[in-house]
Amino acid sequence: MAQPHPSSAKPRPGFPARLDVRNASTPPVRPVAPSGPVPAHKPKVHLAHGVGLDSSAVRQSMVNKLAQQGMTDAAVLQAMGSIERHRFVDSALVNQAYEDTSLPIGLGQTISKPGVVCRMLGLLRQGNPGRLGRVLEIGTGCGYQAALLSLLCSEVYSMERLRGLHDKARDNLRHLRLANVHLLFGDGMPGYAKGAPYAGIIAAAGGEAVPQAWIDQLAVGGRLVAPVSAGAISAGKQVLMVIDKTPHGVRQAVMEGVFFVPLKSGIA
Repeated sequence: MAQPHPSSAKPRPGFPARLDVRNASTPPVRPVAPSGPVPAHKPKVHLAHGVGLDSSAVRQSMVNKLAQQGMTDAAVLQAMGSIERHRFVDSALVNQAYEDTSLPIGLGQTISKPGVVCRMLGLLRQGNPGRLGRVLEIGTGCGYQAALLSLLCSEVYSMERLRGLHDKARDNLRHLRLANVHLLFGDGMPGYAKGAPYAGIIAAAGGEAVPQAWIDQLAVGGRLVAPVSAGAISAGKQVLMVIDKTPHGVRQAVMEGVFFVPLKSGIA
């Protein structure tokens, strides 16, 4: 699926930007500010070749298991071998960081299983062998997926409605100095129109349906990947939904069952 670079359709918004919300007390958008010079065209992640969890061999072992599960996107696997997942989980859980399991990150939220993250990123990139353009992430969480996206996309806008997690993600990502990642504190349900149109939109929370605002902000040729309620198929369950926006309309595909935290509106 060919995807036009969204920046060619609309100029990149200036920074610092502010969310368009009616509540004047809503905090402003806070882009991640690099503490040193970073090449804008391609973020650099330095692999650690130390011992224990800092060893690249630990991450490679996780990547090998993902490949054995059928994950075939080489760019996604390389990104997952580059980003140190244990730096995004609480210290008491670091020994489980490279297991294929979700882990709590506070405030009732979780960091998704590596297998699910890998699968969703692969779906987002499917049919596009190169780097994606501008991508919107709904639900920053601890910042792990945003770090992965930084290696796969030209620009990442990541929204988080919980102040505690927004601040945690900023702290977790600071050492990577990713100039193409912009963290936004605000309600993700309306998306972020100032950055639209997006080559891709990916959500880490599931609702009854995909908000129309997300589809509206998707570029023609773009793809959206999000969990949604399975509804009549299975009450209380979720499935992955893939939405492609074509010149002839919107095409939807239902994928496998998943389990994500519920999509909520507002900030906290």
